[in-house]
Amino acid sequence: MQRFSGKTVIVTGSSGGIGEGIARAFAAEGANVVLNSRSKSDCDKVAADFDAERTLVVAGDVSNSGFVRELIASTVERFGALDTLICNAGVAYSGPLATTPDDQIDRVIDINVKGVLYLCREAIGELAKTKGSITIISSVSGLGGDWDLPVYNASKGAVSNLTRSLALQLGRKGIRVNAINPSITRSDMTDAITSNDALVKAALKRLPLGRVAEPEDIAGPTLFLSSDEARFVTGVNLPVDGGVSASNGQPNFAAEMAS
Repeated sequence: MQRFSGKTVIVTGSSGGIGEGIARAFAAEGANVVLNSRSKSDCDKVAADFDAERTLVVAGDVSNSGFVRELIASTVERFGALDTLICNAGVAYSGPLATTPDDQIDRVIDINVKGVLYLCREAIGELAKTKGSITIISSVSGLGGDWDLPVYNASKGAVSNLTRSLALQLGRKGIRVNAINPSITRSDMTDAITSNDALVKAALKRLPLGRVAEPEDIAGPTLFLSSDEARFVTGVNLPVDGGVSASNGQPNFAAEMAS
């Protein structure tokens, strides 16, 4: 049985990586899927594998509130309703805060925080009609600190706490709000790490499961939180991190000594 047959989901940042994996998983479960990223051509490449009757591409920047209104309106116009919002679009920047330029701070906060705020705000009215759900793709970086990622940490900490706040505010409307908090996952954002053997080796010392995540590893828990199986789950920040959070992000000293 397809859990999302007849349901409509928006997945932002779905032209690659985690977002693409989530969108493919929803499509396989029968959902109408709205693909979004800033690149229409990249979204079209993903959409080519989907059922055209159940797929819509709406390209644009979620840090633009006017575009977000267009995204929600286009979705409802095409499919008649919105059942699930997946806020996945995000960017990262690493480096000491002392040398981080204004434009990089603006870029990370605009997309990772303001984009999520705009999406949630505009979707509330439609999700209240369907008793739908919001799942925010945050990060283990939103649950604790990381070396050299102060702006990214700030942005993910913001949306992790937004998850809790919105769950309290929207529960009476029948809207559930949860977050997924992945650790390092193969995607365009992490190519600089996952393509570097030395960096991968260092990352694996923190991961009890001994490997980085694939987009499919994030998609499964996301679908669960969006499904009726999780109908009494809200306000949760779910670590999907290979066990990193079990040690509060501390390095694996046994692995360090063995290497």
